[in-house]
Amino acid sequence: MQDDPLGFLIGDCSRLLRRRFDARARALGVSRAQWQVLVALSRQEGTNQAGLAEYLEVETITLCRMVDRLQEAGLVERRPDPADRRAWKLYLTEPAGPLLDQLRQLGGALVEEALNGISPSLRESLYDGLAALRNNLSARGPATLPDAPLQERA
Repeated sequence: MQDDPLGFLIGDCSRLLRRRFDARARALGVSRAQWQVLVALSRQEGTNQAGLAEYLEVETITLCRMVDRLQEAGLVERRPDPADRRAWKLYLTEPAGPLLDQLRQLGGALVEEALNGISPSLRESLYDGLAALRNNLSARGPATLPDAPLQERA
């Protein structure tokens, strides 16, 4: 077994990937948070702000500010929700498509850089293991507490 706990190792890799992605995305004039909104919206176009905020696990007001900036940049548009006059549905604009393509290429190149020197079979195992971790953690079961206090498990 390795010295670093798995959660710390995953967290460190995630932090480093985010930092490198942010630096590269800035050259395109987009933050990682804005990229996340654009990608989520490409998967759920026509959703409302509350639903998108829940999906991204951010406060509605935080998402509203991000959407404001994306709308000012001409990448997102708000359309009235015919079922609820108080709500807006969100859609990508035509210029968002090429930007999303650039960001996906940037992300793909960064992942390739991160996986440099890792064999194809180990890459496949890594993806399979992380997918299984995600599925296990995504399961909607009741939260359980450990049987013993932390000091007793050490």
